[in-house]
Amino acid sequence: MEKDEAKGSDELLPLVYGELRLLATSHMAGEKMGQTLQPTALVHDAWLQLAGGEERTWNDKAHFFRTAARAMRRILVERARRKVAEKRGGGTRPMNIEDFDVAVSDGDDRIVLVDEALERLEEEDADCARVVTMKFFVGLSETEIAEVLGVSERTVRRQWAYAKTRLFQLILETQ
Repeated sequence: MEKDEAKGSDELLPLVYGELRLLATSHMAGEKMGQTLQPTALVHDAWLQLAGGEERTWNDKAHFFRTAARAMRRILVERARRKVAEKRGGGTRPMNIEDFDVAVSDGDDRIVLVDEALERLEEEDADCARVVTMKFFVGLSETEIAEVLGVSERTVRRQWAYAKTRLFQLILETQ
């Protein structure tokens, strides 16, 4: 799609559905067995949020994928928060830092923790936060992220390296 050629939601879905499905599949592959949310459902839920009841236009493919990444993130985070709340009886409880290990927390806890830290990172460095959203929540490669954001792969690698370190610090601060 040309940068100057804006597309409506109805025109864009057939063009990008396959790519969205692949992204959702790659993301869901990292989830634990018995996952109830399937890639097709994630794509459809994201599409419903994107298309909504109003006609929207997209400046280009990159604009659409940035928005789709945010929609998928919201869906996965809300789903994880509901599951965590159910698991913990609907409330949260403080955790001791010595008892906390990101590597052993389940997928839903991990998604919620990353999202909370990511919200704080967005305030500090919105560009790094976009890289994390596209990599963690959508499963894009560094090459794909660079293309969507219009930056070099080296920039994406640098932002990803910084973001991982900063997110870990933010996660530890919240525990």
